[in-house]
Amino acid sequence: MPVEKQLVIIGAGPAGLSAGIYAARFGLNAVILEAKVSGGQAAEAAIIENYPGFVKIRGMELMDAMRKQAEGCGCDIHDLEPVRKIEKREKHVRVISDRETYVADAVIIATGREHVKLGVPGEEQFSGRGVSYCATCDGPLFKGKRVLVVGGGNTACSEALYLSDVAGEVHLVHRRDDLRAEAYYKRALTEKGVKFHWNTEVRSIEGDKVVKKIRLTNNKTGEESLLDVDAVFIAVGYRPVSDLAKEAGVKLDEGGYIVVDREQRTNIEGIFAAGDVTGGVFQIATAVGEGATAAVNAYLYIRGGWYGTSK
Repeated sequence: MPVEKQLVIIGAGPAGLSAGIYAARFGLNAVILEAKVSGGQAAEAAIIENYPGFVKIRGMELMDAMRKQAEGCGCDIHDLEPVRKIEKREKHVRVISDRETYVADAVIIATGREHVKLGVPGEEQFSGRGVSYCATCDGPLFKGKRVLVVGGGNTACSEALYLSDVAGEVHLVHRRDDLRAEAYYKRALTEKGVKFHWNTEVRSIEGDKVVKKIRLTNNKTGEESLLDVDAVFIAVGYRPVSDLAKEAGVKLDEGGYIVVDREQRTNIEGIFAAGDVTGGVFQIATAVGEGATAAVNAYLYIRGGWYGTSK
């Protein structure tokens, strides 16, 4: 028999957990389904310095606090339960996961974004054996080693800055001649002794059982070089995790992000979306706000207004 819920939230990052806190406080019978483990990519951040109320806090610490708050409010959280399908059925929405089929009055999609891969030889082969997409997760494994970060945005710079306190030597490869990150990062990375490789692209990742070398090409001169490294941390961007929404008929924009209105409503009645999967400025603060907005409006939808009759 299907499990009946008033609200199913898909994704346990900042948006999903925020939605769970608000939904539970409103008294909704809600569950959060997370394909991996709660926290999302925010949990991967070594240090967060721009979330209101905290001068500095580790990403995992902040997300653990959000999870505990959601659970304390009465929201169920199911880690390692990926959702396979969403179906709109008249007045209800069916959510099919690897474990259960849920029948809900409303759904909030908060599936976020995922790392873009380089698509070069050796990347898949050495994934987990020197190729990583999370410095906070895997950086300590390479204490005192030589590591390389690929990318030039805030995320790549944050990864390199964290690794500069862990690894013995840090290289940063960027395909342009300057960073596209906040000015603070370039100054901080320079002070930390990070070695920059401008106008440079990765051609292949090489090794035996683990990563040993990386082949680079200067896109201005065409010159190729080999660099001995013990690990490669890839931070070249993200893509929205919106395939599930697309299959359900939810409208996406040209970039694949879910289109929502100011109430976080999608084009399908009863389906809301919040956080990075909707595009925007991709900050924890905005994801939390969107999660709260989605939960409030999901509550109003389910109740039929502040003084409405429960569906």
